[in-house]
Amino acid sequence: MIKSPTQTFDASAELLGRALGANDVAGVSRVLQALDLAETLEQLERLSTIRRALAYRTLSKDRALEVFERLDAALQADLVSGLQEADVAEVFAQLSPDDRVALLDELPASVAHRLISGLDERERALTSTVLGYPQRSVGRFMSPEFVTTHPMLTVRETFARVRAHLDDAESVYTIPVTDGGRHLVGVVSLRDVLRAEESQLVADIMKTPMSVPATLDAEHAARYCADAKVLVLPIVDAEDRLVGILTVDDALVILEEAESEDAARSGGTEPLRRPYLATPVGSIVRARVVWLLVLALGATLTVQVIGAFEATLEQQVVLSLFIPLLIGTGGNTGNQAATTITRALALGDVRPRDVFKVFAREVRVGAFLGLLLGALGFAIASIAFTVPIGLVIGLTLLGVCTMAASIGGLMPLLGKAVKADPAVFSNPFISTFVDATGLVIYFLIATSILGL
Repeated sequence: MIKSPTQTFDASAELLGRALGANDVAGVSRVLQALDLAETLEQLERLSTIRRALAYRTLSKDRALEVFERLDAALQADLVSGLQEADVAEVFAQLSPDDRVALLDELPASVAHRLISGLDERERALTSTVLGYPQRSVGRFMSPEFVTTHPMLTVRETFARVRAHLDDAESVYTIPVTDGGRHLVGVVSLRDVLRAEESQLVADIMKTPMSVPATLDAEHAARYCADAKVLVLPIVDAEDRLVGILTVDDALVILEEAESEDAARSGGTEPLRRPYLATPVGSIVRARVVWLLVLALGATLTVQVIGAFEATLEQQVVLSLFIPLLIGTGGNTGNQAATTITRALALGDVRPRDVFKVFAREVRVGAFLGLLLGALGFAIASIAFTVPIGLVIGLTLLGVCTMAASIGGLMPLLGKAVKADPAVFSNPFISTFVDATGLVIYFLIATSILGL
C-alpha cells in the first residue's frame, strides 16, 4: 500500500520529534537525510528555535546551504543565534546579496557588522549596494549580480559572456543590453541568442526594455513584473543606468508577503513574518492584542448608542431582537466592499483619484443589496410581528447596506491617499464604525415610524 504525502509527512515529523526529544543526533540526521529539500524545509519550520538549530547542524554542508537560502529571513536570524560563528560566516558568504540584506535586517547591528566585515571586497561591495536603498524599495530586493551585453557585440561574444557568468549571475535567461555608460538600451532573451546567427549583432535582435527605478516601492515593482509576465525586470537608477535585476521568483515572494500582510491586517492582526508553528506564543499575542484593544475601545460607541436610545427600547422591546441582524449585515456589507477595493488597489485597477467613481458605484451596489435584503426583512418581520415593525426593519436594511457599502469602498482609498496600508483602514475599523452608525439609523427610523 502506497502512503499518501500526508502520512509520510506525519511519520517523518513523529520520528524527528522522537529523535530530538532523546537528543539522538544520529537519528535526527537519518530522518532528514531521507527527505527532499521541500520536505526538510517543511519539517524545520515546524520546530522550536532550539530544536531547529540542533536539527540544522546534522545536515550535510551542501544541503545546509540550500536549506538556509530558502528559509524565511526571520528563521535565518533564529538559526544564526544557535550556530557557531564560523558556520554562520561560511553560510552568509554563500548567500546572494539580496538574501544577505534580508537576513541583515533581522539581526542586531553588532552581528550584522561582523558578518559584513567577514566578506571579501567584491561581496561586501555588492551587499552594500543593495543595503543603500530604502527598506521597502525594490532596490532592497534586486540582485546586483547579472550579465549584460552591448548592442555592437555579436551573438558569439554575448554567448561567451553568458557562459563566463553562469556561476555568479542571478539569471541568464533575459540579458540586459547596456551602452558604454551602463545605460539600459534594450534586452535580449537567451532563446533569441541561441536562435540567431553567431555573427549577428545584438542590436539586430534586442527588444525595447521594460524597467523600473530602484527607489520604486517593491510591491509595485513586483506587480509590474508579474503583470508584464517577464522572467527578469531590469532595475535602473535616476539616470537610467542599470543597477540590478528583479527576477520573477523574487517578485512572487514580495507579492506573497504583501498579500499575507493585507490579509492579516484586514482581519485585525499584524502579520507574523514567519510560519505559524515557528512563531513564539508571545509574538502571536503581541500581533493581536493591540488591534483587540483598539476594537474594544471602538465598540464602546455601540454601547453608548444603545444607551442613548434606551427609552426607545423600553417602549418596543422587540426592536432589541433585530440588533444583531442589522449590525451584522452592515458590518458584512462594509467588509465586502472594503475587501474588493483593497484588492483592486493592489492590482492597480483603481487609484485614490477614482474616489468619486468608486463612491458612486458602491452607493448603487449598497442600495441594490439593501432593497433585496430589506424586502426580505420586511416580509419576514411583518409576518412574525407587525407591518410597522417590518417597515422599520426593511428601511433600516436599505439604509445600513447603502451606508456600509459606501464607507467600505471609501476607507481603503482614504488609507492609500494618506500613504497608509489600505488594509488597516479596512474590516476592523469599518465594522466598528458601521455598528454604531447602523444603530443610529435603526433607532431614528424606528422612532419616526413607530412614533416613539
